[in-house]
Amino acid sequence: MNELRLTETNSADDSDGKTWGFEGNLFWHLIGGIFAAVIVLLLLFSVAQWTITASASVAAIPLSLSLTYIFGFRQGKPAGYDRDILELWISGPGFGPDARQPLEERCYV
Repeated sequence: MNELRLTETNSADDSDGKTWGFEGNLFWHLIGGIFAAVIVLLLLFSVAQWTITASASVAAIPLSLSLTYIFGFRQGKPAGYDRDILELWISGPGFGPDARQPLEERCYV
């Protein structure tokens, strides 16, 4: 009479998972930043004969850009946040009155 009924909920389908604490596939951005930093370091130190300090300083740029993208625009943010913020910076807000227009010139119906 009191039979337990089991149903599939598919609740695990909503998650992209985590790798090394990064959501989804964000660890690939970190791997790419590390790879670019190592290539720049090797090229500047070996080919261009820069000092190791100067080479490491310049090589830190791609890694820091990668980390800024991961932690500033993707990790812990909603899906599409990075594209939305880029669109906001390029074209401005989509709705609402123009903030640069004086209040007396705005037409409210």
